[in-house]
Amino acid sequence: MNTIDRCAAVGGLLALAILAAGCGRGAGQAPEQAQNVTTGKVTGEVTVWAMGEEGKALGAFAKDFESANPGVKVDVTAIGWDVAHDKITAAIAGSATPDVSMIGSTWSGELAKTGALDPTPPNLVDKAAFFPGAWQTVEVGGTAYGVPWYVETRVLYYRTDQAKKAGVEPPETWQEFLGFAKALKDKGGATKGFQQSYTLGASWQEVLPLIWQAGGEIVKDGKYTFDTPEALTALKHYESMFTQKLAPTDLPENAFPQSFVKGQVGGFFSGPWMIGVLNNDGGPEFKDKFDVAPYPKGPVSATSFVGGSAMAVFKKAKNRDAAWKFLQWLSEPKVQAKWYTTVKALPAVQAAWREPELTGDEQLAVFGEQLKDAKTPPPFPTWEQVAKVLEAELEKLARGRQTPEQTAKAIQSQADTIGTGL
Repeated sequence: MNTIDRCAAVGGLLALAILAAGCGRGAGQAPEQAQNVTTGKVTGEVTVWAMGEEGKALGAFAKDFESANPGVKVDVTAIGWDVAHDKITAAIAGSATPDVSMIGSTWSGELAKTGALDPTPPNLVDKAAFFPGAWQTVEVGGTAYGVPWYVETRVLYYRTDQAKKAGVEPPETWQEFLGFAKALKDKGGATKGFQQSYTLGASWQEVLPLIWQAGGEIVKDGKYTFDTPEALTALKHYESMFTQKLAPTDLPENAFPQSFVKGQVGGFFSGPWMIGVLNNDGGPEFKDKFDVAPYPKGPVSATSFVGGSAMAVFKKAKNRDAAWKFLQWLSEPKVQAKWYTTVKALPAVQAAWREPELTGDEQLAVFGEQLKDAKTPPPFPTWEQVAKVLEAELEKLARGRQTPEQTAKAIQSQADTIGTGL
C-alpha cells in the first residue's frame, strides 16, 4: 500500500450507504454455502483488479498461469490504494465488478455483507495450508470469501551499532524492552529514543498486539471490548514510552525513516517492506547497521499483528471457474515463493516458506516465526470506523492529554455507538 502502512484500509462512505440499505446477508443467518468449481480445463478472459506495486507486477507475472492454461487470458487493471476501496464498493453498487479483485486484509467483513463476494469453493483451497491469522482475514461468520494472497506482520527493528555501544541485546519481554529503549537513548546515541507509532499517525496496528500480548481480545460475544483489564495493561505499557521520555513527540511524520538512518531513533516496530526501504534510503553500508527481532513478550504472549491482502472472486464473475483456478494457482507454494522474489510480498501459504527463495534470509525468518501466532482484527463491516477512533484516542494518550483509563473508556464508548455492523 505504502512504505509506512501497506495494509491499512481506507473507509468509504459509499460502502456504508450500501450496508445501511440492508443488502447482503444479515446478522444471525446461517453461514453461506460455498459451491464447488471445475478442476478441469478452463478458457476465456479473467478480469482482475489489483493495487499498488502488486497490481503493477501481476499482469506480467500471470503469464506463467496463461502458459499453463492455454486459452486463458488474465487481464489485470492496476489501481491505487487510495481509490481502491471506493472503486470496489462503487462497482458492487453498480453491478460492474471484475471477476477477481485484490482486497485489503480488513475489508472482508464489509464486502462480504454486501453479498457480492463468492464463497471459497471447498474443493480448491485447503484452509490448513495458510497461516491461521491470515485465514482469519477472509473468514466471515464461518464462511471464507477468497484466499489470503500475501501477508505482513510487525517485528522490532533496531540499530545494531547502537545496541552494541549500549551493551544490550534485543529485548525478549516488555520489561526488557523498556530497558532496551532507555539504553539506546542514554548510552547508544539515539538522541530521540525509540520511534513509537504515534509519530507515524498513532497506528492501531502496533497497539492491538499489546492487547493480545497482555492476554486480551478486542471482541467478545460479538461485541468490541476495549475497556478490559488486559487492554488497560496494554495502554499503560504504550503510555510508559512517552511518560518515561523514551519515545519522541516532536518528530514530524516525514522525518521517518531518516530519523532511524541518522541514528536519532534507535528502533521501531514495522513490517517487512521496511527492509527494502532502509537498504535503499541508508545506502549499501547501512544494511549492517540494523537488524530485526521478534516482538517482546507481554504478560501472556509475543503475538503480533497480521495484515496483507487477499484475492476474492465476485458472484457476478463472468468466468467463475477460471477465476478460482487463477486464485488456486496463486496459492501454490512455488508460485508464492516466486511472487516473493518479484515484489517482496511475504507468502500466506506456510509451505512456501520452505522454498529456497525464502530459506536463506535470516531477517526474513524472523517474520516467518512471528507469523505463526499473529492475529488480525475481526472481519466486522465497521472495523475501519473503529480503527479511526483508536488512532484519534491513542494520539491523545501519547501526547499526555488523557490517561489510559480515559482512553479505554473513550474507545469503548465510541465503539459501542458504532457497533459491529453485523
